[in-house]
Amino acid sequence: MAQTIAIERVDHIGIRVRDLERALAFYRALGFTLAHRAVGDDVAIVRNEHGVELNLIFNANAGDPDSNILMDIPDKFPGYTHMALRVASIAATIAALRANDIAITQGPVGFGESGQVSVFVRDPDRNVIELRGREQGAVEGVTRYVP
Repeated sequence: MAQTIAIERVDHIGIRVRDLERALAFYRALGFTLAHRAVGDDVAIVRNEHGVELNLIFNANAGDPDSNILMDIPDKFPGYTHMALRVASIAATIAALRANDIAITQGPVGFGESGQVSVFVRDPDRNVIELRGREQGAVEGVTRYVP
C-alpha cells in the first residue's frame, strides 16, 4: 500500500427499515431518540446520550419481511451481518430487553477469558444487533461461545 487512510472512529451506521414508526419504537428501547428527519429523503437520524448515531433509512420494500437475506437463508451474500454496541451492564440490558418485550435471539454468550458477555436481538426488520458488555462478573445463563 502506498498510503492508508487515518480513520478515527465509526461516525454512524445506516440501517434500512420498512416502517419508520415501528423502527423508532424499537430503537427508543435501546436509548435512541429522533434527532432529525430529512426533508425530501427517507432518512431519520437517531442518537443516544453518548452520541452513537444511527441513520434509519425507511425505504425497504422488497424481500420477505420475516427474514434477513444476510442471516436467515442458506445462500450467503456479502454484506454487513450485524452491529455490536457496547453496553454498561449486560444484566441491566437483559432486564431492559425483557421489560420492553424484546426477544433475545442468542445469549447471553461469553467470549473466552476476556469477561465479555453479549446478547443478540433483532429489530422489527430482522436486523441483528449485538449488545456487548465487558467484565460483567456473574451473569445468569451464560454459555461459552465456541467458534
